[in-house]
Amino acid sequence: MRSYSIQEINEVINGVIYGNTSQSITATEQLEKATTSEISFIGNKKYEKYWSTSNASIAVVNEDISIEPGENRAFIKVKNADLAMSQILALFAPPTPIFHNNIHKTATIDETAIIGEGAKIGAGCYIGPKVEIGANTIIYPNVTILDESTIGKNTIIWSGTVVRERCHIGSECIIHPNATIGADGFGFRPCTEKGLVKIPQIGNVIIGNGVEIGANSCVDRGKFSSTILGDGCKIDNLVQIGHNSKLGKFCIMAGNSGLAGSVTLGNGVIIGGSASIKDHTAIGDGAIIGAGSGVIGDVPAGKTMLGYPAVEARDALKQWATLKRMACAIKK
Repeated sequence: MRSYSIQEINEVINGVIYGNTSQSITATEQLEKATTSEISFIGNKKYEKYWSTSNASIAVVNEDISIEPGENRAFIKVKNADLAMSQILALFAPPTPIFHNNIHKTATIDETAIIGEGAKIGAGCYIGPKVEIGANTIIYPNVTILDESTIGKNTIIWSGTVVRERCHIGSECIIHPNATIGADGFGFRPCTEKGLVKIPQIGNVIIGNGVEIGANSCVDRGKFSSTILGDGCKIDNLVQIGHNSKLGKFCIMAGNSGLAGSVTLGNGVIIGGSASIKDHTAIGDGAIIGAGSGVIGDVPAGKTMLGYPAVEARDALKQWATLKRMACAIKK
C-alpha cells in the first residue's frame, strides 16, 4: 500500500501547509467518510461545518477557508482545491488492466492495418482494413474499429466501443465503454409508396485531440461531410450528438443531453444535463445551456439560457417567480 507524508503530498500540489500532523496518508475520501489515514478536501466554505466531525487528518482547502485545522491535523491551502485533488487522486489511482502481450492472440487485425509502436490491442478486438492506430494507444477487449478509420497517439478506447468506417479520432483521447462513433445519422423522408425512405449517411466523424466521450454516448456520422468535435471537448455518458453537428474547442455536454442534426456549438459552450438542442441551431462561444432546457433558436455568445423553451436565465427566473406568486395567490 502506497503512503505519503503531508510534505510529500504538498510537493505535488505546491500549496501552503497550516497545522501539523505526522499521520501518513494511504487514500483519498470525502469528509464524512474519511478515516485518519485518508486525505479529504474542502472546496467551498459551506463545507467547513463538516470538518469538526470528520476523521480526516489532512484536507486540501481553498485559500478562503477560515476555520483552523485543529490538534494533530493540517490543511494544505491552494488556489483551487478541486484541481489540486485531481493531482492527489492520480497519486493513489490503482493500476489499469494488465496486458500480458501488446496484441492479444484472439484479436483480428486486417493485414493492411497499421499499428503504431507500443500500441496495445485486447482480446476479441476487430481492426478492419486500412485502419491506422497511433503509437501507445490502448484498445481494450471487444472493440470494433472498421475500415479506413484512424486513431491518434496515446488514445484509450474502452471495451464495447464501435468506431464505424472512415471515422477519425485524435491523440490523447478517452472513449469510454460502449460508445458508438459514426453510426448512421437519423435521416428519413416520407414517401407515398414506401412510407419512410432512409437517407444514406455517407459522411464520417472527426474527433480532435484530448477529447473524452462517456459510456453509451453516440456521435452520428454526417449525411455528407463530417460531424466534428473540436479539441478538448468533454462528453458525458448517454449523450447524443446528431449528424453534421460541429462542436468548437473545449465544449462540455453533461449526461442525457443531446444535439439534433446540424447543430453548431462555438468554443467553450456548456450544455447541462438532459438539455436538448433543436436541429440547425447555432450556440455562440461561451454560452451556457441550463440542465433540462430546450433550445429552439440560436443563442448569442456568452448567454445563459434556462427553461423549456429556453430563454435568457434572468427572464426565466422572473417567469418562475411570477408563476409562484400567482400560484400562492390562487391558494389564498
